[in-house]
Amino acid sequence: MNPYFQTQQHQDQFQQQKYGQQPQHQGYQQHAQNIQQHRTPPPATYYSIDVEAVATGVQHNSRSVAQISLIDEHSNVLLNLYVKPDQPIISYLTPLNGITPEILDAHGMPLQQALQILRHALPTHAVLVGQNIGQDVAWLGLKEGKDFSGMMDLAGMYQAYNTQFSSMSKFSQDHVANVLLDWAHTHPAQGDGEHGAVQDALKSIALFHHHRALSATPGALEAAKAALLAAPTTLSFARRFPTYEGVCMGLRRSCTCGATFNL
Repeated sequence: MNPYFQTQQHQDQFQQQKYGQQPQHQGYQQHAQNIQQHRTPPPATYYSIDVEAVATGVQHNSRSVAQISLIDEHSNVLLNLYVKPDQPIISYLTPLNGITPEILDAHGMPLQQALQILRHALPTHAVLVGQNIGQDVAWLGLKEGKDFSGMMDLAGMYQAYNTQFSSMSKFSQDHVANVLLDWAHTHPAQGDGEHGAVQDALKSIALFHHHRALSATPGALEAAKAALLAAPTTLSFARRFPTYEGVCMGLRRSCTCGATFNL
């Protein structure tokens, strides 16, 4: 069992043995659910945007937007848009993103139409949170200070100092969610792909809230980062498949296309 979860379980067992009652956090969760059913959530400040892409060329930079999701801080799915690129698609990258020709044929719209819908739904006061959120913003051509007010990058929020290498380690979103939230077991994958814009955005919101909770408890964030460093990592899709259907997946050490990398 993940030792990060064992700590909470031991606390729960101690509380039940000592006081003869259920753990307080369980009662609080039920109480919160009851309240939630009888009131409207407050206006959202934090939102997550996630973009999935298909390959329109063999180079790792040859990608076109194919799915856009917008989730608010209450985990409400506000948008789930599919985009049909103007350029011919070399690979749908279905095992990675779950996108298929049938989905884009049935639901795909022009990118400009999708962006118009997105800008209408996204408040200008929104703070965007996500894993490498700047990349998603760049994909969509959104402007900070015009389309939204700011960004919070989860990759930086959860980075930890690695004494073994005397440097900062950044973790994939899947690693953080699986180690700290047991995401793979509590949120089984849906569809054909390992990732999807909606699921990744929901994951971002959950990790954002978890970081806020950890930050409010002395020592909790440090313990979480220690757990991230100690837990074994799983190979990403790109590491398992440096090229897929002839398309370079963009790992620096195994790049086959010679295209430039974004810093």
